[in-house]
Amino acid sequence: MERIQSEQQYLDTINSDGFTVIKFDTTWCPDCKNLDRFIGDVIDQHTDKTFYALDAEKFQPFAEENGVRGIPSLLVFQNGKKIAHLHSKWAKTPAQISEYLETLESKV
Repeated sequence: MERIQSEQQYLDTINSDGFTVIKFDTTWCPDCKNLDRFIGDVIDQHTDKTFYALDAEKFQPFAEENGVRGIPSLLVFQNGKKIAHLHSKWAKTPAQISEYLETLESKV
């Protein structure tokens, strides 16, 4: 999963026509490391979406403007608009994340 490195890259990423999933995380978060163990399989099952990671501390203004209160959080953007937000409490297992990603069509 590519990591967002700049404000411009973030803006370009969220303005994509397709579903863009951004994992807000930090380097010290145990739940983030757990998610990293299985997120590759989830990504492989959802090839219609583009996945990125973003350090919520390094880019704290983006986390705040998107209501990220816990990490990891998975946010989905399309055409510059946040269309979904899976809070950290519900991002613990592959099944929880896959179920969330499968409901995206109904959110557009």
